Amino acid sequence: MFTDLAFYAAALPAVALAGLSKGGFGGAMGMLAVPILALVISPVQAAGIMLPILVVMDLVSLYFYRSIFDRRTLAAMLPASIVGIGVGWLTASYVSEDFVRLLVGVISIVFALNYWFGDRLRARPADPNTAKGAFWGSLAGFTSFVSHAGAPPFQMYALPLRLDKQVFVGTSVIFFAVTNAVKLVPYFFLGQFDAANLATAAVLFPFAAFTTVAGIWIVRVIDQSLFYGLSYIFVIVIGLKLTWDGAISLFIH
Repeated sequence: MFTDLAFYAAALPAVALAGLSKGGFGGAMGMLAVPILALVISPVQAAGIMLPILVVMDLVSLYFYRSIFDRRTLAAMLPASIVGIGVGWLTASYVSEDFVRLLVGVISIVFALNYWFGDRLRARPADPNTAKGAFWGSLAGFTSFVSHAGAPPFQMYALPLRLDKQVFVGTSVIFFAVTNAVKLVPYFFLGQFDAANLATAAVLFPFAAFTTVAGIWIVRVIDQSLFYGLSYIFVIVIGLKLTWDGAISLFIH
């Protein structure tokens, strides 16, 4: 278990961002958790510590959102997500986290810009589409496996549907609860759950639960149009951060 102050100076804001995101506020900003932890430990170890914490957050969120979700979205995306996790497991030794960061970052920026300059002018929400849902679901599963970066691909499909904010969050909660539960199996076989990682995650569990509940409360009181506007802002901010990190690591270092 980690005991130095530098680790917890990074871990507490990382868990707070992930918790608020898991509660439904801030959407993709939870993806910053692993990069923040990677400032003080290796990215691989950061991902190993965060997964049990994310599962605890999922359980808290599921309690509140267990009956509020969109079945069609889950039916289109969840099976594909499991396939994406399998692809991530099979290619774990070939695909770098930096490449995934760059890929997800660029897609996120394009997606957000399309919203600001295209989708906002459209009169009605996008129609459900099983093929599109399966594509983005598989990409969400893959990127979630590699670096817990599944939120932007999920949002690529789900945000344009313009579901009620509670339904959108509930659908996201169930999608990632199942995705993260499935990820436990390959993470175990890849040796991510050693005693030190699990003990460190356990220390952070109470704070993780608290910040998740805080995110749930914010979603319940925030205006729906503001909720969606902020969601797209977070997507483009995270996209810029991921693109920068991936490009610097791949082309500069």
